[in-house]
Amino acid sequence: MKTSQHLIEFYNNYDEDNRLEPKHGMVEFFTTMRYIQQYLKSGERVLEVGAGTGRYSHALARQGYIVDAVELVEHNIEVFRKNTQENERITVHQGNALDLSAFPDNQYDITLVLGPLYHLYTIDEKRQAIREAIRVTKLGGIIFAAYVISDGCLLDEGFRRNNINVMKYIQMGLLDSETFAAKSKPQDLFELVRKEDVDELMSVFPTTRLHYVATDGLALMMREVIDRMDEEMFELFLKYHYVTCERSDFVGVTSHALDIFKNKKKS
Repeated sequence: MKTSQHLIEFYNNYDEDNRLEPKHGMVEFFTTMRYIQQYLKSGERVLEVGAGTGRYSHALARQGYIVDAVELVEHNIEVFRKNTQENERITVHQGNALDLSAFPDNQYDITLVLGPLYHLYTIDEKRQAIREAIRVTKLGGIIFAAYVISDGCLLDEGFRRNNINVMKYIQMGLLDSETFAAKSKPQDLFELVRKEDVDELMSVFPTTRLHYVATDGLALMMREVIDRMDEEMFELFLKYHYVTCERSDFVGVTSHALDIFKNKKKS
C-alpha cells in the first residue's frame, strides 16, 4: 500500500492526540479499554497496528503491559514518542497494516487494529490487514478490529448537523440513492461500512467472534449533552452504554464499531 498523501495531510493537521479527550470521545476510549482489559492478562504482549499517537498503546504500557506499536504517519509517530514515559515498555515502528513482516508469527496475545481499516478501500486490502493481524497473533489470542460505521456518521454529520449535504452525496455517488450505503475513495479519507460488510469481510477467516460492539453508540450525536453531564450523570450514561452496546438493535446506530474475535488459525 502506498502512503496516501490525503491521509498524511489529514493527520498532519488533525489533533488526533486529543480526539478522545472530551466526555463524548471518552465513551469510545473507555468502551474499547473495557473490552481489552477483559481479555488481557498480566505479562502478556500487545501489538497495536495503526497506533496513531499512541493513546491506547501508552495507556496499556502504563498499566505494565509490553506493547509494540506500528504507525504509518511520521507526524503521529513524533507525537507518540513525545508522549512516551520513562517506565513504559513500549516500542513504535513506522509501517503499515498490510505488511507486518518485521514481526514473527504467533508473537502477540492481543493485537489491536483500531485505525487501519478506516483507510483501506478494497476488500482485498482489508483482508490482507486482517490476515497479517491473525498471523502475528498467538493461537487463541484476541484481535480487536475497529470500523467507521456509515449510518451513525450519516445521521450525525448529515441529517443532524448538516456538515455533509446528503442530497449532494447521493448525486456524487457517495451514497446509494436506495439503500444509503456509503461508497468511499482514498480522497474521502474514511471508508464507511455497515455490519454486513464486516460480516462478509470476516467470512473467510478461521476466527470466532466474541463481541461486536457499538463502541460509541449515540455519543457523537449526543455530544453536546454528554459533554455537559456532571461526573455522576456521565457514569450513569456509561453504565447504560455498556449494557446496551452489544444489543443487535443498537449496533448499527454508532459512529464506530469494534469487532473482537479469537484466532483459531494454527501456525
